[in-house]
Amino acid sequence: MQNTDRIWAIVDDKREAYLKLSDDIWGMPELAYGEYRSVAEHRKMLEAEGFAITDAPADIPTAVIGTAGSGGPVIAILGEYDALPGLSQEAGIAEPRPLPGNGFGHGCGHNMLGSAALLAASALKDYLAENGLPGTVRYYGCPAEEGGAAKAFMVRAGLFDDVDAAITWHPAAFTCVDTAGSLANTRIDFTFTGRASHAAAAPHLGRSALDAVQLMSVGVNYLREHVPADSRMHYAYLDAGGIAPNVVQAHAKIRYAVRSRDVHAMKSLNERVIKVAQGAAMMTETQVAVQIISAVSNLLGNTPLEETMYGAMQRLGPVPFSEADHGFARDIQATLGPDDIDNAWRAVGVSAQDDAALCDFVVPLGTTGEPMIGSTDVGDVSWAVPTVQARVATHAIGTPGHSWQITAQGKAGAAHKGLIHAAKIMAATAKDLFADSALLERAKADHAGRVGKMPYESPIPADVMPPLQPKPDDL
Repeated sequence: MQNTDRIWAIVDDKREAYLKLSDDIWGMPELAYGEYRSVAEHRKMLEAEGFAITDAPADIPTAVIGTAGSGGPVIAILGEYDALPGLSQEAGIAEPRPLPGNGFGHGCGHNMLGSAALLAASALKDYLAENGLPGTVRYYGCPAEEGGAAKAFMVRAGLFDDVDAAITWHPAAFTCVDTAGSLANTRIDFTFTGRASHAAAAPHLGRSALDAVQLMSVGVNYLREHVPADSRMHYAYLDAGGIAPNVVQAHAKIRYAVRSRDVHAMKSLNERVIKVAQGAAMMTETQVAVQIISAVSNLLGNTPLEETMYGAMQRLGPVPFSEADHGFARDIQATLGPDDIDNAWRAVGVSAQDDAALCDFVVPLGTTGEPMIGSTDVGDVSWAVPTVQARVATHAIGTPGHSWQITAQGKAGAAHKGLIHAAKIMAATAKDLFADSALLERAKADHAGRVGKMPYESPIPADVMPPLQPKPDDL
């Protein structure tokens, strides 16, 4: 459609710099709380755009906040830039081909997420100044969404106390307003300590921490039958006690992710999982130390904000993919199974189009399917302030999240076009909020109604700090 909205023209004027930012972040993948290069690139862009910068908010060195404008309302635009382990991949290639190096990769598209969010914030800053309008736009550079819960720590630190509304997005296979479905999630480490001994000569003197971990896993597996259907429990061995089978393992460590439909159900389930761990320690005469690493809340929706964002999507239309974009997407789809593609259509709730490799439409607001629900620390922001999130098509339909295929598509033409589209959607949504105080009041009333008599309470205990990573020596 004809781009007649001034805010979109400002986005277009800035596009090349932010496409480069996204590609640069793709090329320096960093894990949770280790995003020193990535945050430095975002900081340089904020400085170049004239934002007032807050370094290390909430004492997180890989977070940054940029503020522009004055007065109210205060609209937050949320960005992310963390990568994932094990998803290194050459760009633009439809076959697994890891790059040399540490094996990290942007397998969830956060290189695009942060760049588009910063582009939207920058366009809003210029729009407010150009029109002499009151209001404050604030960009939140948020690390560690992948399991680190940085936004939850930032909310707990009061960094959203003066915010009127928050806007964000996520790369996706379809363009739609997010349905605000997510699970509350806690990551808990269980460290078992026993007694070493010779496994053959004196097994009776040993107390196996590895046995305790295995018994805990058995107990949790039996627990699965007796929890709500939407609960999830996953685990990873962090320390199996060594590589010598002839030594009774004196130490072992396992991390659990415990998910449930909301914070209250999650906390109840946490207690049950902890009791299983304590039982395993009792059976093996070992000791167990329980440490919460991070936690996030479930997402809350907001009808006025969702309707406003959908209006922006309708005015803008679908992402304008080229035939070359569709061709590469078809190559990616050839690496997938039919269930991957079928599940993607069923998740979004629209009828499958057999020849569609990329989404060339906007999913109608209110469409429901069979969503594949995960967790996000955007949930904690949504409990603190009215929040809305877009999903914007950037990759082939059916591409699994957290896959090498996402990394492979992260610098492609479709990713670039989706990034710019997302920035326009967020900027237009925020512009409407700046222009219509009644809309913002309706959003706040909707938020208050959803929170009800259960105001936000951080799911992270007060004594738990972010698991910060040291700055690399070569920076």
